[in-house]
Amino acid sequence: MRRTIVRILWILLAAGLLAMAGIFFAINKGWIGFVPPVEDLENPEYKFASQIISVDGVQLGTFSYSGENRVWVGYEELAPCLVNALIATEDVRFGQHCGIDLRSLVRAVIKRGLLRQRTAGGGSTITQQLAKQLYTEVAGSTLERLFQKPIEWVIAVKLEKYYTKEEILTMYLNKYDFGNNAIGIKTATNTYFAKEPWELSPEEAATLVGMCKNSSLYNPVRRKELSRQRRNVVLSQMEKNGYLSHEEADGYREKDLVLNYRRVDHKTGLAPYFREYLRGVMTATKPERKNYRGWQEQKWYEDSLDWVNNPLYGWCNKNLKKDGKPYNLYTDGLKIHVTIDSRMQRYAEEAVDEHIKGYLQPRFFQSKKNRKNAPYDNLSKSEIEASLTRAMRQTDRYRLMTKAGFSPEAIRDSFDVRQSMQVYSYERGFIDTLMSPMDSIRYYKHFLRCGFMSMDPLTGHVKAYVGGPDFSHFQYDMVMQGRRQVGSTVKPFLYTLAMENGFSPCDQTRYEPQTLLTDDGKVWSPRDAGHSDMIGQIVTLKWGLSRSSNWVSAYLMSKLNPNALKALIHRFGVRNQEIEATLSLCLGVCDISVGEMVGAYTAFPNNGIRTEPIFVTRIEDNEGNIVATFTPKTYEVISREGSYKMIDMMRAVVDQGTGGRIRFRYGLRGPIAGKTGTTNSNSDGWFMGYTPSLVSGCWVGGEDRDIHFASMQDGQGASMALPVWALYMKRVYADPTLGYDPNEPFHIPAGFNPCGTGSLEGDDASPIPITIPVTPADERDIDNLFD
Repeated sequence: MRRTIVRILWILLAAGLLAMAGIFFAINKGWIGFVPPVEDLENPEYKFASQIISVDGVQLGTFSYSGENRVWVGYEELAPCLVNALIATEDVRFGQHCGIDLRSLVRAVIKRGLLRQRTAGGGSTITQQLAKQLYTEVAGSTLERLFQKPIEWVIAVKLEKYYTKEEILTMYLNKYDFGNNAIGIKTATNTYFAKEPWELSPEEAATLVGMCKNSSLYNPVRRKELSRQRRNVVLSQMEKNGYLSHEEADGYREKDLVLNYRRVDHKTGLAPYFREYLRGVMTATKPERKNYRGWQEQKWYEDSLDWVNNPLYGWCNKNLKKDGKPYNLYTDGLKIHVTIDSRMQRYAEEAVDEHIKGYLQPRFFQSKKNRKNAPYDNLSKSEIEASLTRAMRQTDRYRLMTKAGFSPEAIRDSFDVRQSMQVYSYERGFIDTLMSPMDSIRYYKHFLRCGFMSMDPLTGHVKAYVGGPDFSHFQYDMVMQGRRQVGSTVKPFLYTLAMENGFSPCDQTRYEPQTLLTDDGKVWSPRDAGHSDMIGQIVTLKWGLSRSSNWVSAYLMSKLNPNALKALIHRFGVRNQEIEATLSLCLGVCDISVGEMVGAYTAFPNNGIRTEPIFVTRIEDNEGNIVATFTPKTYEVISREGSYKMIDMMRAVVDQGTGGRIRFRYGLRGPIAGKTGTTNSNSDGWFMGYTPSLVSGCWVGGEDRDIHFASMQDGQGASMALPVWALYMKRVYADPTLGYDPNEPFHIPAGFNPCGTGSLEGDDASPIPITIPVTPADERDIDNLFD
């Protein structure tokens, strides 16, 4: 009887082993469950975010789908303490097994399964955990999870066959979700500690490895103390397994859990406007006329040109991967090397913050305080209502109510109902208040907008790009997307046309009102102001540009052709097809973007050669192969001599004219040329400035043209835009790592006389000096004042 029982037990054991072997054989063959084919195991599918890398090697941001913000790092980029912490905690015999650790498995079965000891640890190896991450769906029940385990064992053994231990560790850390949209170890280290994976200290590595047990439960942002306790468990495991001495482990365990948390959000970080512009350009599709509404004629024109002529525009859809599919910006792990310099970008954003947020915006709020029509000026009640209604129709609230079937009247009435809400303030962040939706629209219209861009005139590399004051709340890009009237910053184009037609900076005219007839016989007589003591006197063209005189500009227009000026403006790279060849064009009534203006001004310090702005130098695929390179396009716009004359006149703007506060207020002493600009009623303030190596431009104004300062003191370009330029340049010059020399001279041949016809030698080579005392009144830049 006893022998029979023993025999039966052996038979049952053998049968069980055979059955288990059969199950694993069936799993391996794919007859039971899902085991990925060899091709998938050798090339597991990852979704990697594309990285935006600045010219100085800083990651500016990533492009990814929500929940897949993963950036690949190699094994050599992992801190040794991170690898040691993971092995010590999750799989101490990682280097000895082939995917399944039988000792850990038996321990887990006995202690967790039979003895119900929840703290006994699991039996899964790192390889099994990777198999689960790669190929196992979330189980709906404990029973379903039990059936998944054998499949993971088979996949783990296969993974060990195709990958080295280092590769498995790397894949695991790149795949794991560390919470807070921090997918993969690189994003996690950036998010929680503002570091790279190779920079982690042992206690930081232990914190992240501790999250591998449960990234939600041990989240250091939401559950700091629990996370610290888990960190210390990891440090104890490192001590136990010989990776840390007792003294080292004790020292790290005593430390507080210190984070440098930076939430992963495309609206924050450096260069958000630039990143959004880049995303839109690279993912653009081939333009089709049916997709553009009637008022988008200009956009259809520009997109069509870009699709043919701009290799970056629509790059993802115009280029194919090895498998014949278009590139996916959000999942293909591209490395996009851009021209932005992170240091210069930071200086530009700081300059905008200091002047717009810190100085100009408070003054604007104060100027509108207790004014019934604020923030508008010179509008009737019906015109204000029309402006606010247009803004209302662009809100999500309006679109949702329209979709829900509410009548226009009911929707409009709902916008007047006061309710609890939060509004944003630069000084105080979000403020709880009671306000109607319409009043909130009106409140946000008080905020000034701006655009700033800086580029190298020789290479075309855009160094800094600020499309507005705060991307989180004002996302319309005023560098490449928006256009506004340019005011007197158009005058250098007029004077360039004059120089190319035989004029010189020292040509003279009488300073007096000008009256011209338009093509349809109407009288055009622009007004000028600020130089009443000069009326009737003889002045030079150089004086006229430096003082931004409308009368001198009108005089030149009487000698030139509006059609020729329009053609020249287009040669300078302005693509707005709605520019009209009128007499008033010489005063800047045309709409041009900041990006176009900065690109146009590169012709002056670059010997008459205009360089198109370039934003990307090269693109690499996820294997490090260069798949695209980009070089700037250049166009000869004017002669060398013409550019030299323009530099001479535009330096006078800074040295003697409307840009004088660059010298006396901001203390910049080196060679600088530029031009201020202000439009009617102070709606737009501009400053375009350049040195031999850097061209930068700034626009400041309200969201609508009817929102502006009432006085010239604050509303002129020299007050609104010039300070941003000056604050930026001061920071650039103060940073020796950038290599910009504040005393670098303009590259003009020795002996060139801007008032002559060519190169001269001796004392006669010196430009004729124009010395008129500079007073605050001389800074006024009153443009576009017509009768």
